[in-house]
Amino acid sequence: MQPDIRTIFGAQKEKVHRKGSLDAKERLERVLRIDSYLRDEKNLQDLYEALYNDLRKPEVEVIATEVGVIQAQISYIKKNLQKWDRDHRVSTPLPLLGTRSYIRYEPKGVVLIISPWNFPLNLSLVPLVYALAAGNAVILKPSEISSHTSAYIRKMITELFRWNEVAVVEGDATVATKLLELPFDHIFFTGSPRVGKIIMAKAAEHLTSVTLELGGKSPAIIDETADIPRIARRLAWAKSINCGQTCVTPDHVIIHDSKKKEFIEEFRSSITELYNRAGTGTEHSPDYCRIINPHHFQRLGSLYQDAIDKGAHLLTGGNFEEDDLFIAPTLLDNISEDMSIMQEEIFGPLLPVITYNDRSEVKDIIRRHPDPLMLYIASDDRKNIQYFMDGNPAGGTVINDYMLGYSNPNLPFGGVSNSGMGKSLGFHCFMEFSNKRSVIHRKWGSLDMIYPPYSDRVLWMVRSLYRWM
Repeated sequence: MQPDIRTIFGAQKEKVHRKGSLDAKERLERVLRIDSYLRDEKNLQDLYEALYNDLRKPEVEVIATEVGVIQAQISYIKKNLQKWDRDHRVSTPLPLLGTRSYIRYEPKGVVLIISPWNFPLNLSLVPLVYALAAGNAVILKPSEISSHTSAYIRKMITELFRWNEVAVVEGDATVATKLLELPFDHIFFTGSPRVGKIIMAKAAEHLTSVTLELGGKSPAIIDETADIPRIARRLAWAKSINCGQTCVTPDHVIIHDSKKKEFIEEFRSSITELYNRAGTGTEHSPDYCRIINPHHFQRLGSLYQDAIDKGAHLLTGGNFEEDDLFIAPTLLDNISEDMSIMQEEIFGPLLPVITYNDRSEVKDIIRRHPDPLMLYIASDDRKNIQYFMDGNPAGGTVINDYMLGYSNPNLPFGGVSNSGMGKSLGFHCFMEFSNKRSVIHRKWGSLDMIYPPYSDRVLWMVRSLYRWM
């Protein structure tokens, strides 16, 4: 039986400090335990069932957006961990002649990972494998909302690790509050900006470093040169996968007025092609997920009704079935900034459409909101692409496609200001969980020629040294 939170934390602290840093081979062995578990067909079947019960997620999406992502990151770690684990030599300035300087990556210690419910396996295990690759002990708190997947994660981790190496703690916000009372060496949180501020405030009490993967209102710009049939299909898929419950999903469209009519028609036909070919309704598609629970269903219903009450026009969709937690992909226009749908992250299959005529208007629209996690630009005009990127800070940018910002481990993933702090994926995530220790090793020589008593000769030498740098 797993002990209480403070006992787990204390045992992990003791083990990390007593054992010291594991070598790369030991770290990789721990990471590969997870890989082997997820390749077992029996374990996969249990996972399919858990994610279906939580989100009605089809098996293809389980592989494409959960298991496959984790395995791709593990493969990347396997190829690169030996290189990351080496001392990283840096150049030596002239005043330090005779020394060797390098950076050594060491584990931070005991880390806390708090993961969300929308991609409950992916967003729990991706940070976990990087924390393990860096040599840390980990307490993982998955979301209580995706309870079936959280139970799956706990069973998996219990089978694979001793609790003084990795432990899963389940529970609601009261459990998270207890965890945040402890002086962790690092906290990795994925969730909303509102909760991120709470995490950061609690971490500050212990001067604990944090990685905050947050969200926000990621705009999707479509200019007058964009290939509308291609872009509308890609955007329809991006807004519909996981029923829009994705931190990198396009939150609202900002489209050139000349392309609006064509976009609406192509978006409608794309939804039909993807989820309603038989003509029986998107609600009967086996490939379309559901809203996670009644609370979030009602929140989305309130956003929709508030927009309609304030003058928004329904262009397509608008079907809400609470008994089944189903909301159809829904387009709205005649949008104004006073609508709630433009004040908070939607996190569902509702898509406001805003038009512009002059590209300068786009920057004005984007700047009314905090810096987004992702900025999407659909354009075949290089000058327009550069214009939209300049002066519009974002965690990442995807051009002429959607949802790719979390796909390349060679690129850092994360937000900026309100949409996040710190980066994940690849070496960037390894560094988040590592202490970057600087080392200067004197091999020969000395600086004793500039020791006191100071003279004109010493003054000349010091001036000369720094003049030559």
